[in-house]
Amino acid sequence: MATNIRAGRPFPLGPQVDARGANFALFSAHAEKVELCLFDSHGRRELERITLPENSDGIWHGYLPEAYPGLLYGYRVHGPYEPSAGHRFNPHKLLIDPYARELDGSFRLTDVHFGYRVGSPRADLSYDRRDNARAMPKCRLVDESFSWGRDEPPRHALRDTVIYEMHVAGFTWRNERVDRVARGTLAGLRTQPVLDHLVRLGVTAVEFLPVHAWVDDRHLVERGLRNYWGYNTIGFFAPEPRFLWQGKHIEFKHTVAALHAAGIEVILDVVYNHTAEGNELGPTLSFRGIDNASYYWLAADKRRYMDFTGCGNSLQLANPRVLRMVVDSLRYWVEIMHVDGFRFDLATTLARGFVGFAADTPFLDVLAQDPVLARVKLIAEPWDIGEGGYRLGGFPPGWSEWNDRYRQAVRRYWRGDGGIIGEVAARFAGSSDVFGHDMRRPTASVNFITAHDGFTLQDLVSYNEKHNEANGEDNRDGSSDNASWNCGEEGPSESEAVVALRRRQRRNFLATLLLSQGVPMLLAGDELANSQDGNNNVYCQDNEIGWVDWSREGIAEDDLTDFVALLIELRRKFGLPHDHFLKGEVRHATGRKDIAWYRTDGEEMTEPDWRFPDARFLAVVVDGTLRPALIFLNAHFEALLVTVPSAAGVDAWQMEINTGEPDGRGRERLHPGQTFEVPERCLILMLGGPR
Repeated sequence: MATNIRAGRPFPLGPQVDARGANFALFSAHAEKVELCLFDSHGRRELERITLPENSDGIWHGYLPEAYPGLLYGYRVHGPYEPSAGHRFNPHKLLIDPYARELDGSFRLTDVHFGYRVGSPRADLSYDRRDNARAMPKCRLVDESFSWGRDEPPRHALRDTVIYEMHVAGFTWRNERVDRVARGTLAGLRTQPVLDHLVRLGVTAVEFLPVHAWVDDRHLVERGLRNYWGYNTIGFFAPEPRFLWQGKHIEFKHTVAALHAAGIEVILDVVYNHTAEGNELGPTLSFRGIDNASYYWLAADKRRYMDFTGCGNSLQLANPRVLRMVVDSLRYWVEIMHVDGFRFDLATTLARGFVGFAADTPFLDVLAQDPVLARVKLIAEPWDIGEGGYRLGGFPPGWSEWNDRYRQAVRRYWRGDGGIIGEVAARFAGSSDVFGHDMRRPTASVNFITAHDGFTLQDLVSYNEKHNEANGEDNRDGSSDNASWNCGEEGPSESEAVVALRRRQRRNFLATLLLSQGVPMLLAGDELANSQDGNNNVYCQDNEIGWVDWSREGIAEDDLTDFVALLIELRRKFGLPHDHFLKGEVRHATGRKDIAWYRTDGEEMTEPDWRFPDARFLAVVVDGTLRPALIFLNAHFEALLVTVPSAAGVDAWQMEINTGEPDGRGRERLHPGQTFEVPERCLILMLGGPR
């Protein structure tokens, strides 16, 4: 093949297969030579090294006739090894193509993967000449054709969106209703039991934790653990091989098609802020060996890295070529893989320029004008660990953001903290104080009580302290500020009173979340009383601690599936979420305020009422687009006698939700001015009927 290599084209970047061969294009502004390395079908023996013949403005390229889908390859990139100048080229190291669509094999991270001699007194200033090819996964050429049939993105409006965050493998490993061979893979997510469960819940989107190919951290492997969550990316176009039942990227497409057919969108949690190569003492796997000085933010001494992520390095999206790779990756997952949106891990890093974060940096500007990406759901985790990294509310229109202020306020409220009803009311109403600018809407706020990072819902009501001993870090990892309450006993309990209170608290959290303005996000397994034994950082627990426990499915006392489904149905059926912020203004169509807050005596709250230090009660009437809703939230330790407020056009309120009941359902019918008792630690939802 080498004698027939042709000049090829510099664009598009990456491998492009056609009927006669394949074009290869790789960006490296500082390389002196790039070799395409071909391997046998098992990836063990290097067959040939082919120098890419052309360099067009920093893009090395060549066209290889007779290259075929299934061909295994990698790169060796030649150039200076001068860490003090930012260059770490080492052609002894086989490198992953940043645009590879599939990886063959898995990483076994040993000393041979490092560009320097591990243990040398000169550290990364030394140079390692050992070849790492046998221990490296190989890139595989793929045929990207796929018959999508009638696949259509569901395109749920943000106002109607309910997100369900899940780990692709952990969601099915312990589900005995899923075929054993499919558990822990993408194939398991398209089995009928899984689809039936998601449809029964009524969620409109699943948000997958990272599916891009990643590397297990060496320190975890040495402790007998693995990187479970996957926030250690090495391939932004390739699905993680361990999720592929048969090793083919097409499995992802089949899963997306099945979820779309069920009316469920697919959102990917993506990690473009850093890579698996770590700091200057990390391995050379791809970007570092291709063009370290272009891909990463480097410190003033060029040897070390600017680390905004806590992971050793940060991708420099201020470089147009690096930005191009990220945008190409996003477009690939939308256009070729049909995903419906993205949640950007540590998104602040992506929007950093040479003077820090800005809402008009190239990354944000490019996504705003891109005809493909501007129409999908874009969700930011609006912080990183760098200076000025906390940017909640700082992203531009078109973006939604994880709202950690919502999480903390609601957790503290139901824990019983006093004096925070104003904060809770603001979060419940959509956080206009955070997002009410630049024509943004309540859907800018992604509300959540629990997420992959932290306690599950069951653990939130069962533990006062984190219990991360299994992680092997002496319980130092994970947040110590969980705003949790164990309801009187740490961990599992045999006390009927404690267990009953925990179940009520779970209903309170779920009802609050699904009745708030904004976009609600549920954590997979919370509806099944899934516990992680008090571990609030299961990033390395690819085992029964981290996997969803389905053993309580169908057990009436623990299975909240029907309760969640009812809440989602009520939310949607009666138009409780709004497209605009609620301001307490009278709507001419109904004669009611869009939102109004009340005291226990049925009168509207005044300014002094909000400042009462021991207040733990809220009553609110939200004028839904179809029906008004009256909601009581009582976080007091005792029942309260309250008067039902009056609302224009409403002669009776039908109770739909009462978290004080074991099934969470309400059955009473009450009238304005009537007095009744709201139980302790209870949320009640009523819908108004016309006169």
